[in-house]
Amino acid sequence: MPLIGFLTSTPSAGLEHRVDALRQGLNDAGLVDGKNVAIEYRWADNQPDRLPGLAADLVRRQVAAIVAGSPSAAQAAKAATATTPIIFVIGSDPVRIGLVASLNRPGGNVTGVVFIIADLAAKLLGLLHELVPKATISAVLRDPNSPEPEVESRDLEEAGRAIGRKILMVSAGNEREFHAAFATVVQAGASGLLIGASPYFLSQRRQLVALAGRHALPTVYNVREYAEVGGLISYGPRATDAYRRVGAYTGRILKGEKPSDLPVELATKFELVINLGTAKAFGFDIPPLLLARADEVIE
Repeated sequence: MPLIGFLTSTPSAGLEHRVDALRQGLNDAGLVDGKNVAIEYRWADNQPDRLPGLAADLVRRQVAAIVAGSPSAAQAAKAATATTPIIFVIGSDPVRIGLVASLNRPGGNVTGVVFIIADLAAKLLGLLHELVPKATISAVLRDPNSPEPEVESRDLEEAGRAIGRKILMVSAGNEREFHAAFATVVQAGASGLLIGASPYFLSQRRQLVALAGRHALPTVYNVREYAEVGGLISYGPRATDAYRRVGAYTGRILKGEKPSDLPVELATKFELVINLGTAKAFGFDIPPLLLARADEVIE
């Protein structure tokens, strides 16, 4: 029975739906977990220094492929093996962070699906501008440990200049720094907040959403999981669709195709989700045109 390794930097809690989507993609390829394929899970529990050892363990287990669910996990897997196929599902540019040579021709043993890219930040800032059009300062919470914080900051500053808005960058690399970051945002007089792309932030989404509510900050997020736990607005690709596609890619590789021949796929299904219950609870006014564009409204 082929063995697939699943490696990611976060804890497993709260991401079960993404793993279910991965299994669905494998099912679509005729591979059923526990029947004709097995999956070994390795969760780093937000301790990135554990990833090299976890990746090496999967290689020692002679897995047929490694599915990497975060940029740092993909990098650790690539450092651990040059032969075992690696299929990533990440929110960073795989060329910029050194995973593949190009999107169309990945080369080597790595390919995958990109479901959020840092360039999406400008679109999120535009949504925040629609939400709070009279604001002069918008804040961005960044994860300094993410692969591309500088790229995200540059894109946001350029987008801010285009709409005449000052961008306040604040960083939080761990849970202890969240409160200080939000206090800085409030003290600076920012009228809205954008949460940057980060697997770590996603794993702590309930706390981030609670802090945004406590400070009555209109906040925009990049994946629907935030809106599902009370976040005001999210916009971005549906992550479960990306995981399903990675499952299908993994199936193709297990049936003999080479990662180097499979181009990196980019997310194509984007969705705008508005939590109207949160808006009403905190007195946020959602512009009618923005509400009309929503793919889903959570009451």
